[in-house]
Amino acid sequence: MARVVHAIQCIGCPIGCGGEVAVEDGVVAAMTGFTCNKGLAYAAEEVVAPKRMVTTTVRVSGGGLPLLPVVSATPVPKERIFDCLRLLRGVAVEAPVAEGAIIVADALGLGVDFRATRDISLAQ
Repeated sequence: MARVVHAIQCIGCPIGCGGEVAVEDGVVAAMTGFTCNKGLAYAAEEVVAPKRMVTTTVRVSGGGLPLLPVVSATPVPKERIFDCLRLLRGVAVEAPVAEGAIIVADALGLGVDFRATRDISLAQ
């Protein structure tokens, strides 16, 4: 397999340095331009197995608001984001809900929990 070089802008810290990551046979072969370990770790993961935090809403019954914002507790593999969103589209919870409550545990067997990001009280 050929050597592929990816230009990456780091988002690991406020400096935002740029660099290049060379990949051979799906493995990082070389990295240049990154000034810290955060940048090196971010760039290596980004080219081989990118992940993102996922935020969305789920329906609430009996609450003061119709929707509850939720977020993944850890990043989700990029290729599984839409699968998680489809799963969460079918989720409905009963009020009251406390911020931090686990709404979906181990989504799709990925080891990622989705948690409530605010309190939802009972409808008045």
